[in-house]
Amino acid sequence: MSSDEVEFEFLKEKARIIRRHVIDMTCKAGSGHPGGSLSSAEILCALYFQVMKHEPKAPDWEGRDRFVLSKGHVAPALYAVLAEAGYFPVEELGTLRELGSRLQGHPSYGKLPGVEMSTGSLGQGISISNGMALAAKLDGSDRRIYCLCGDGELQSGQNWEAAMAASHYKLDNLMVIVDRNRLQIMGDTEDVISLDPLGDKWKAFGWNVIEIDGHDYAAIIKACEDARRCRDRPTVVIANTVKGRGVSFMENNPDFHGKCCNPDQKDKAMCELEECL
Repeated sequence: MSSDEVEFEFLKEKARIIRRHVIDMTCKAGSGHPGGSLSSAEILCALYFQVMKHEPKAPDWEGRDRFVLSKGHVAPALYAVLAEAGYFPVEELGTLRELGSRLQGHPSYGKLPGVEMSTGSLGQGISISNGMALAAKLDGSDRRIYCLCGDGELQSGQNWEAAMAASHYKLDNLMVIVDRNRLQIMGDTEDVISLDPLGDKWKAFGWNVIEIDGHDYAAIIKACEDARRCRDRPTVVIANTVKGRGVSFMENNPDFHGKCCNPDQKDKAMCELEECL
């Protein structure tokens, strides 16, 4: 087995573990957003276990790359990745959404190591990331900024104001990843407010556009490498994903955008996630 194959097997196992955490956490809490958390598992695992510079034991290290979860409602996936990376004990995942827990329904800056910004009001993440990218430029730092957005949240106008600004300031240290699972709480994104042709829109705003399979580790990592080589333009990666990925009855099912499994469904989901995807 090649080194790349070993690396991908490690990442696949991490994604399986993350998905099991998401199901367990949201079921224990009785609420949360499992669908989008499951669709973004590979993206988050690739960033935290392969791509980004970060130090779980020194979360405030100045030279670290920054990650902004713009679609803050999928906090369960981020929390699971942070715990598995060593930012806080895995056992704490069981406190999701409990009163007094550091694991709030949306990420809250200053509450939990590894959370770079409070998010949850959709459409603000790219603006926040712009500020971080500009600061890195002013500091003369090579740190990079990664922002994960949902596709439904791109229906908010602030995203496109931020897209114009990022292009204007040539923020080539910024990479936005769109979790393009094509579903939001009200159904198909194209039925709510159509986003297609999405890549052409970003190109019109002056961005370097890369479109990939968001569950393919080789494609995710290559996109990050290509973005790093791009000069004078920010990069957006349109990651085509499946909402609810890994659990048959949740896949492409908008009902699980913001609803957890019942006990019988949880057993079935955990059984399906016994094996790696």
